[in-house]
Amino acid sequence: MIICGLKLTHDGAVALLEDDRLVFSVEMEKIGNNPRYSEVTDAGIVAEILAGFGYRVEDVDHWVVDGWDGRDQGTATLSDQGTPATLALAPYRENERITDLLQTGRTGRFTIAGRPLTYSSYLHVTGHLASAYCSSPFAPAGEPSFVLVWDGGMFPRLYFADPERGVENGGALFPLIGHAYATAAHHFGPFRRTDESKTVDDLSVAGKLMAYIALGTVRAGVMDVLREEFSEHFEGPGPKATAYRAAIGGWGSNAEPSLSQVHDYFSSVRRRLAGDAVQDEDVLASVHQFLEDLLVERVAARVREWKGEGPWNLCFVGGCALNIKWNSALRAHPAFASVWVPPFPNDSGSAIGTAAAHLIATEGIGAIDWNPRLGPAVKDSAPLAGWTSTPCTPEELARVLHETGEPVVVIDGRAELGPRALGGRSILAAATDPAMKELLNKVKNREHYRPVAPICLTEEAPAVFSPGTPDPHMLFDHDVRPEWAARIPAVVHLDGSARLQTVGAEDDPTLRAVLREYHRLSGIPVLCNTSANFNGSGFFPDVASAMRWGRLDRIWSDNVLHARELGPAAPEAADGTR
Repeated sequence: MIICGLKLTHDGAVALLEDDRLVFSVEMEKIGNNPRYSEVTDAGIVAEILAGFGYRVEDVDHWVVDGWDGRDQGTATLSDQGTPATLALAPYRENERITDLLQTGRTGRFTIAGRPLTYSSYLHVTGHLASAYCSSPFAPAGEPSFVLVWDGGMFPRLYFADPERGVENGGALFPLIGHAYATAAHHFGPFRRTDESKTVDDLSVAGKLMAYIALGTVRAGVMDVLREEFSEHFEGPGPKATAYRAAIGGWGSNAEPSLSQVHDYFSSVRRRLAGDAVQDEDVLASVHQFLEDLLVERVAARVREWKGEGPWNLCFVGGCALNIKWNSALRAHPAFASVWVPPFPNDSGSAIGTAAAHLIATEGIGAIDWNPRLGPAVKDSAPLAGWTSTPCTPEELARVLHETGEPVVVIDGRAELGPRALGGRSILAAATDPAMKELLNKVKNREHYRPVAPICLTEEAPAVFSPGTPDPHMLFDHDVRPEWAARIPAVVHLDGSARLQTVGAEDDPTLRAVLREYHRLSGIPVLCNTSANFNGSGFFPDVASAMRWGRLDRIWSDNVLHARELGPAAPEAADGTR
């Protein structure tokens, strides 16, 4: 059985399952330097992607389209041969009619190259649940797991996925949409705005805010105000909160005026703090901690009330699961034996998830066979003038990194699934010089407080980081051990933490070979890793793109090292990166 999953809206992607094997997932932003979060708007690209992997449109047995914003249904527009068509989709989450997450929410027809096709559509939340559970280590073991879904336009909701009993619904934990985190930055700090956005129009703020809070300190007085205003606006028995809950159900932030309510909340917080001389960075650090405490306390209490003490397995998915500090706080809680966050927790994994949803709805709840490097392959491109190309093994690349102390753009193999560069579309650099973080932030046009992530050999990680557990997808928080902080200063964040990626024998043989040789040469099992891309775009799809970007002098791809002939780059004259 061949299932093609389509995410047509924000973070558009095309994914293919053949039986239970994920063949590919191609996100629109990773094609041709497309803008981040690009949608699938033309059916022709779907046929083109399929053909690139040796499949025809007629080979697909089931077409499945992810649901979208709306209480009763979502919609998306898909053009075929220049003719646009509106597709009716399943809504964001369950409603009175669709009570079972594995229930088909909508069916319909669309065309590719004039060929009529029938599609099914599952709830948007179903795609998140399926992407998380089916990719988790719990699924192949046949173990049940709680699945916590907190996406931008919905309240955090808890489910229980059991291969023997199906999916049980534990409901919402509290009535606050996930976009509330980023919205706080519209009222405090360097991203403060004078307008109140009616829709989510800057999706990069959440990640910047997670870095910025290291400049602040959690204040008890601010926490009290946040707690009191939360009750007043969202959860308490008063008229404002009661009216809010009657109007807002977490059906997607484009489908209901939920953001205006969140703006009102933070405006009230700001008015109450106006006379206290509290720094904005302290307010934002307190917002982060308030939401973390709320999430962890509520999910742990609901789990114990619902199923008992445990400890239990937990999957966390949705855009909020990109918050590494929340992920780590959940993992540290005694209610959970193991916590899984997929490398595509946001909508970048929704095409995978909606395909997996159809698989488990028809075949039963189980695992998919996947790995994180199933994005598009490196696109062929001719080197630009002014660059030389010489053979270079991974071991020789390690020597270049060690001896020159300069960063290298790496474009190797198939791209990563999801938003994290894990060594396939990365910039690698030595972590031994504190100036390296400044350099990488400069060439990427990032703020000075933004961290650079470390990659480390799995077996060496416990000695360098705490806890140093295997984390191959860069989705948890670790502290750099004091005795190592001065040896790898480029990857130490302002609060002493690091967003660690470990590389084991089964993860990435090429990247592991680079790390092992670098460790042998330098005595240090750690390198810097950050994404390689134009500012506001997906990962570089080819070597020529990195050459056109031109902010670094070396590019490594397919055992070839490309070097600029004309001397050092001029960062101030070139485009930047995220």
